[in-house]
Parts: sequence; C-alpha cells; structure tokens
Amino acid sequence: MADHPQPSGHARELVRGAYDVHIHVAPDVMRRRVDDVTLAERFAEVGMAGFVLKSHYVPTAERAEVVRRARPEVDALGAITLNASVGGMNPIAVEIAARGGAKVVWLPTVDSANQRECQAVEPEGATPPMWAKLQDDLRAAGMAADPVDVLTLGGEVTERTRQVLRLIAKHDMALATGHLHQDESARVIDAAVAEGVRRIVVTHPEFTSQRIGVERQRALAAKGGLLERCFTTPYTGKVSWDVWFHNIRAAGPENSVLSSDLGQPFNPPVEDGLALCADRLLAEGFTDEEVRVMAVHNSRWLVGADPLPDAPVRGEAGA
Repeated sequence: MADHPQPSGHARELVRGAYDVHIHVAPDVMRRRVDDVTLAERFAEVGMAGFVLKSHYVPTAERAEVVRRARPEVDALGAITLNASVGGMNPIAVEIAARGGAKVVWLPTVDSANQRECQAVEPEGATPPMWAKLQDDLRAAGMAADPVDVLTLGGEVTERTRQVLRLIAKHDMALATGHLHQDESARVIDAAVAEGVRRIVVTHPEFTSQRIGVERQRALAAKGGLLERCFTTPYTGKVSWDVWFHNIRAAGPENSVLSSDLGQPFNPPVEDGLALCADRLLAEGFTDEEVRVMAVHNSRWLVGADPLPDAPVRGEAGA
C-alpha cells in the first residue's frame, strides 16, 4: 500500500471520543482496506468511540450489532442508503432499518437524479469513487434502475419522501442528504424540519456532484443542517484543501462535522482519518476547541450519543 501521512499524538488526543460518521469497510461489494471487526479493535486502541457503517447498496444495522457484540468497547452503528438496491425512497426499508437499530438514513447517493445527471468532470488527478465502476457494470448489464427522485416534476417534496422523513423523526435517526443537488437538499431539509427531524447532515458539500457554495452552505446550516467535511474529498483531489478550509471558516466550525469517508484500499487507514483532518486544520490555524467541536461533539450529537463533559451547549458559540 502507498505511504500515507501519520497523525500526530496531539491530533489523536483531540479526536478521542469521536465517532466517524461516514466510512466504507468490508464486508462490501467492493474491495475495502479493512473489515469492520478489525476496525473496531483499531478504534479502541486509539480511543475513538465508534463509527457508522455506510453502504451504498445494503442496510448495515444487523451487521453493526454483530460488530458491537464482538467488540463491545466500540459503538459500531448501522445505517441505510436509499438507492435502488433497497427500493429507493422506501418507507418500509427505513422502518425495518430503524427497528434494527440504524442511526443514519442517507438519501440517494449513486442513484440520485443529480448524481446520474451530473456532468461534473473530476478535477485533473482526482481519484474517482470506487462505486463508479460498479454503477457502470450494472448499466452495461442492463440493470440501471430509474433515478431515485425526492421531488416531483413541479419541485415539491414527494409524499414517499415525506413518509421517510416522518419515520426518521419518529425514530430520532439522522438524515443525511446523500448526493442530492443543493436545491433538492434545501427543499428536503425544509420538509424534514417541518416533519420534526432533529438531526440533519449535509453530505460532503464539496464533492464533485454537490459543489455547494458558501452562501448556500450558510443557508443550509441556518435551517439546522450540519455540514459534513469528509477527509477524502480534498485528500483525493476532488476539491482543493484551500477551498475546504475556506468553507469551514465561512460557514463556521460549529456548523461542521468531520468524517473520513475512508475504507478504500489506496487511501490512509480509516482509524487515522479524523486525526489527519485535525492535523490539517491545526496547521491552518484552527484551534483545538474548534477541531474538537467538529470531530467529537458534533459527531456524537449527530448519532445520539451522550455528550462528553467538555461538550459546549448546542446553540452557543462553538457548539
């Protein structure tokens, strides 16, 4: 494997107690760097609290329960992503996932209308996402499902989407906007707030199919959305580090949550992701407190974990 940067000891301490709310590990339909039980062991060794198992294709709540039983010192959490493989905007799938303990519902990613229609070209030198080849394989085999829509042709939130939002609110899960267009995200977040959803995260707003500008990021944060700052987005060249830093500053660290989006064989170890984010942010002049809010306190709030003693009250500066 390629050589990768090593986190500093100080960064390790800053992210102690954090959840990584966005990872991709084995078992999966794609090759991954590490399996989930081994990752739990590594998280325990570095003092991180837990992680959310993301799959673009299958629910992970039952799998997370197995990991917790194998390694109870780390809180592995399940999720569901509403792509075609689970029936798209499928309220039954969400209800079953919730009853199984899922904590996060991602709106469509690889099967969103925006991702399907997006003509964004990867920046020169950027590493393409691993799912792109699988999507091409499915399409070539005649298995390209219709895009999963969250809005009607008239731009209104569909009734099935509203039903999903009501279930997310009922079970106090976190809503993640997936690979929606920023206009879709804004409308869905408005509907989510109206339906009583408390925990909302805007999925990697700097990703190539999102490219959400700073003013829109601020507006989404004002609606109650945490802005997810994924390590892999700048690390793999999809956006510059300067833009990533600028957006965090402009929207406010208190409105951001760090995640790694790691697990690919060619990228750094998953357990290093948040600490590597911390080192980058510290070198750019962010404070220890700002990093800890983004990495630890906001991630714990997003998954419904108990706040740590040093957590500021949400709504105050830096919370």
